[in-house]
Amino acid sequence: MAAKGHALLSASSAGRWMHCPPSVRLGEGFADKNSSYAVEGTEAHALCEYKLLKALKRRAVNPTRKLQFYNEEMEVCAEGYRDFVMELVEQAKVRGSAPVVLVEQRVDFSSWVKEGFGTADALVITEGMLTICDYKHGQGIMVEATNNEQLKCYALGALYMFDALYDIDKVQLVIYQPRRENVSVFELAAKNLYEWATECLAPQAKLAFAGEGEFSCGVWCRFCKAKHICRARAENNLLLAKHDFQLPPTLDDVEIELILSMVDDLSVWASDIKEYALRQAIAGKEWQGWKIVEGRSNRRYMNEAAVTEVVSKAGFEPYEKKLLGITAMQKLLGKTRFEELLAAYIEKPPGKPTLVPSSDKRPAMHNAKTEFMEEKDHE
Repeated sequence: MAAKGHALLSASSAGRWMHCPPSVRLGEGFADKNSSYAVEGTEAHALCEYKLLKALKRRAVNPTRKLQFYNEEMEVCAEGYRDFVMELVEQAKVRGSAPVVLVEQRVDFSSWVKEGFGTADALVITEGMLTICDYKHGQGIMVEATNNEQLKCYALGALYMFDALYDIDKVQLVIYQPRRENVSVFELAAKNLYEWATECLAPQAKLAFAGEGEFSCGVWCRFCKAKHICRARAENNLLLAKHDFQLPPTLDDVEIELILSMVDDLSVWASDIKEYALRQAIAGKEWQGWKIVEGRSNRRYMNEAAVTEVVSKAGFEPYEKKLLGITAMQKLLGKTRFEELLAAYIEKPPGKPTLVPSSDKRPAMHNAKTEFMEEKDHE
């Protein structure tokens, strides 16, 4: 795996510091928090790197034994990523000469962002085209390639390395996010990327490095280290509190639409505050009117092997038979055989209705009104 480093203005957080430049310096005093999700994502990247390097017939060390969160799902995701990138390579071959393929490549975009660098998961370079492919293991938030600031920073670094060797006029940004069944692709002209870097990226990066500019709240707040103490975020979320006082008997449509646009961020913000207060209390701070108690927990075996032996000797069967899950079954049979044998027995039931912004890419479900209109049309 390529050596990693830490950049104050990292590509991975560009979507945040470009929107809210002073957040970078505000969060400087807070240590990086490695959640289990972050560790799992890092391990998934390591497995993806190994699979891709092996497919490219390059030396690589299998990291599986060292992966704390390794499971069948991660294996399937990594294999899917490998196959996807190799397909990008095949597409590049059709366009011309043998492509250059770089895996976990460090790129430097410090010409626009002071001390700016990052690590691109996969680069595919041919005459005329640069492709950046980024693997996302998370399933909480769907990531789009369209004008993705992180990928555009990587692309700038890659262009800096290869633009003199190849006549690159088009850049392709790709997100591969298997646990959300999301493959997102966005293309832009190299000249437009340079214009964005000069007119948008560099000015915002200069403000961010200096700790200047205006605070701005949005979805990018979720990954800010200072999110729990940020007054701008608090004031933005507390706007919703006005609906708690002197309400009319019913809210009108405009008020409900306003609440819908803010309620998710408000919920996340409240959770962040509570988590921060708990961490501080554990460290010794006393919050007036609050105390730490032991939460509920579930019983667990201390030694499963010993339990198995004792129960078996007593004449009982300690295990239950359970059909393999779909992911595990596909791994057992292989994709082709799985489809041949089980396609007729697999269904994907409709998901629970969820209210989302109109910008969401999923098709709208039928509701009572649309069904009624369709019935009228057929009369």
